[in-house]
Amino acid sequence: MSMRVTFLGTSGAVPTTQRAPSAVLLNREGERLLFDCGEGTQRQMMRFGTGFGVSHLFVTHLHGDHILGIPGLIQSWDFNGREEPLAIHAPRGSRGHVENLVHAGGYQPSYPVRVHEVSVGATALEAEEYEVRTFETNHRTRSMGYALVEDDRPGRFDREKAESLGVPVGPKFGKLHEGEPVELDDGRVVEPEAVVGEPRPGRTFVYTGDTRPVQATVDIAENADLLIHDATFASDNAGRARQTAHSTAREAADVAQRAGAKRLALTHISSRYAGDVSQLAEEAESAFDGESFVAEDGQRIEISYPDAE
Repeated sequence: MSMRVTFLGTSGAVPTTQRAPSAVLLNREGERLLFDCGEGTQRQMMRFGTGFGVSHLFVTHLHGDHILGIPGLIQSWDFNGREEPLAIHAPRGSRGHVENLVHAGGYQPSYPVRVHEVSVGATALEAEEYEVRTFETNHRTRSMGYALVEDDRPGRFDREKAESLGVPVGPKFGKLHEGEPVELDDGRVVEPEAVVGEPRPGRTFVYTGDTRPVQATVDIAENADLLIHDATFASDNAGRARQTAHSTAREAADVAQRAGAKRLALTHISSRYAGDVSQLAEEAESAFDGESFVAEDGQRIEISYPDAE
C-alpha cells in the first residue's frame, strides 16, 4: 500500500521565488490528506500533479502562512464541480476564524465543508486502518502537530507450515491470516498463531507545523518513518528562533535523534537561506544518525513499511 508525501510549500513566513508558504500533501493509497494550506496551495497542487481530491485538511495554527490558501482552494473546488464533503480539523477556539476563511467575501460553497475543533492529545481522524492524532507544540499562538499512525498489520503467513499441518490451499489460508482458527476435515483445529508471525508495525508520519523543540514531538515521533519538523533557522540564529518560537535545524535534528525517527525533513525555511541551505543540512546531519534533508517545493517522498524488503 503506497504512501507518498509531496511538499507543496516549504518557506517560512515570507515566501521566496523557490518556496511557497506551508503545505504538505500526503497520499495514502489514493486518499489525499492536506496539512496546512498556505497561500497558493491550489497552484502548487496543479504544478506538482498531486491531484485535487483532498478529503481532510489539518490546520496546525492560524498564522497566515499556514491558512491563507484556504479561500482560494475552497472556491476552486467549487468551480470544478466538487460534491464531496470536506472536513477541516483545527485547534480548539479556531472554528469561527476558519469558517470566516471558508466564507471569505461572503462566499457559500455548494458542497459541505465542516470545521472540527480538536484538542491536543486527541484523535482528529479515526479511519479504518489508521488514526491522525494531535500533539502539543510550542508556538506563539494556540498550535498543535499531527501524526498519522497506521494500525499494525497481520504477521507474515507461513504457507509451508500451513500446508504441512494439512490446511488446504484456499479460503482457509485467508481466515488464518485474518486471525481466525480453522477446522480441518479430520476434525483438527489449526490456530492462527501456528502459521502467522507476530503483528508487523504500520507506518508513522509526523508533521509539527511551527514549533520550538518539545518533548511531545519526541514522544509521538518514536520510531517514526518520517518526521517533518520546523527548522526555520540555523544555530547562529538560535536567539531569533527562541524569540519567534521556531526551531533551528540542529534542534530539529536533536528531536529526531531522541525519537529514533528514521527520516527527518527540515521545513519552514527562512528566506535568509534562499540562496543556500547547506548550513541547515550540515547542522542536521551532524546531530541526527538517520537520513535528513532540507525539503524543497515539489519534492516527493515515498514512505515504505518498516519491514519492507
